[in-house]
Amino acid sequence: MRYKGEEALGLVETVGLVPALRACDEMLKAANVELISYENIGSTLVTIMIKGDVAAVEASVSAGAKAAAEIGTLTAQNVMPRPIHAVGDIVSVHDIDQ
Repeated sequence: MRYKGEEALGLVETVGLVPALRACDEMLKAANVELISYENIGSTLVTIMIKGDVAAVEASVSAGAKAAAEIGTLTAQNVMPRPIHAVGDIVSVHDIDQ
């Protein structure tokens, strides 16, 4: 899914795929958000990226971060309300539709 920066962006980063997938599952169940992409950064770091309205993204990121920390290592979490358009080019490198 191509992200263009028109909605809030939520990110949860973990060490390893298993906590990232757990975070992703909880994020999508917690609020009305859409999965944009993932990024396997290297050194086992994985980032899950979602979009939606600000309140939904905040709730989603909170739930995902909590879930990831319960079974693995959470390294970062962030909510960006309507980031600039150029951020969309960065987060859409591995969008889920490719």
